[in-house]
Amino acid sequence: MTIALIAHGGAGKWRPGSDDDALQGLAAAVEAGRAILAGGGSAMDAVCATVVALEDNPIFNAGTGAVLNFDGFCELDACVMESRESRVGAVSGLQRVRNPVLVARKVMEQTDHVMLTGDGAQRFARVMGFPDHDPVTPERRADWFDKRNRIDEVLGEHALKMRRFLKDHPEYAGGTVGAAAVDAGGVLAAATSTGGVTLKMVGRVGDSPVPGAGNYACARVAASATGTGEFVLRSLATRSIAERVEQGAGLAQAVEAVLARLGEDYDADVGLIAVDDRGTPVARHRTRDMPHAFFSGDSPVVARMRV
Repeated sequence: MTIALIAHGGAGKWRPGSDDDALQGLAAAVEAGRAILAGGGSAMDAVCATVVALEDNPIFNAGTGAVLNFDGFCELDACVMESRESRVGAVSGLQRVRNPVLVARKVMEQTDHVMLTGDGAQRFARVMGFPDHDPVTPERRADWFDKRNRIDEVLGEHALKMRRFLKDHPEYAGGTVGAAAVDAGGVLAAATSTGGVTLKMVGRVGDSPVPGAGNYACARVAASATGTGEFVLRSLATRSIAERVEQGAGLAQAVEAVLARLGEDYDADVGLIAVDDRGTPVARHRTRDMPHAFFSGDSPVVARMRV
């Protein structure tokens, strides 16, 4: 069985001059996951280690460095899923933890539930021993002040203004992070983590913590999505990839078909990564950039800003 892992740092248009930092961060994160898989570790351990490294890197929109909501604080979402017994754990609306992906894993391993949210997720994190951590960086706070001072310009009359604004000013966005892997035993796993959309309404939940939308793993495929979460939610994008593979499509063909459908139905700014049970990693996106890194078998880690 061929081991493989792929990770993304968010689809969009990255700030000029930030390419190297994004690619170096992703390569290092994937290398952490690779070391686990090469040593006989599980796909779940590998994707969690990869996403933790990205959550701890403040240039990505997850964990430390996540974007702020309309009221000026972080609400963090994360999900993990494993093909074995379709195990899932997710959290949404966490405010003060360092690594929400690890809290999501605890939900999967320590409870009978799939998702915990808001105050309940925060309380669970403390019970599980996760200490208080402020994920807000000075850079994100400065961005928030600037946007709130220009709220009419940023939001305009309706939400589509915000979508256009983020396209034109990527310094206000950042990137959701995610990883998908297959281990030597043929088990597949996916993990995704995000701070969501900058200036989002308090309580907004996107696709990242929802199994089948931002994150999915089954016996044939593991996948993670990034981009405009509402469109990924409406299409159940990662589950759609798996369904196409189960019906006989190759992984690249399946990812491309789902991405094309997102474009046709919503003109969505999204990106997708996936790996199959044969160790094939695939990345596709409809945005200018989607920093990602991957390896398969004994090949070296490859990091790219775009496909």
